[in-house]
Amino acid sequence: MVKIRLRRMGAKKNPYYRIVVADSLSPRDGKCIEEIGSYDPLTTPSEIKVDVERAQYWLSNGAQPTDTVRALLKKAGAIQ
Repeated sequence: MVKIRLRRMGAKKNPYYRIVVADSLSPRDGKCIEEIGSYDPLTTPSEIKVDVERAQYWLSNGAQPTDTVRALLKKAGAIQ
């Protein structure tokens, strides 16, 4: 199954995330199919960048977002 999830980047105590499309069996920071956005929780307000067109493409092809990514996509306007 293909999932849309977060990949953790950044230094210790300084997280930065990329929103990626990956196989559900691959490791969290492992190989991904495509990067479709980023999320920086440390800025005020949190910075969310999403390629809405690609997110909708993957969702229409059956990719399942995690709960956190679903909330981020709603804030970015990619899903209702």
